[in-house]
Amino acid sequence: MEELIEYLPFLIPIVIIEMALAITALVHVLRHPNYRVGNKLMWILIVLFIQIVGPVVYFVFGRGEE
Repeated sequence: MEELIEYLPFLIPIVIIEMALAITALVHVLRHPNYRVGNKLMWILIVLFIQIVGPVVYFVFGRGEE
């Protein structure tokens, strides 16, 4: 438990960044019907279940034309 407390100053910003990315990507997936690859359900699952990398992959490969 002491080791976890020692790493909290490093973990808290990472968790906040991951949550912000996931929420931003999820909102974008839900609001926009066009995707370069795949469908809405696939991108929701990728964004929610692949930590940090999922939202980045969505913004790089999945985001369609506005």
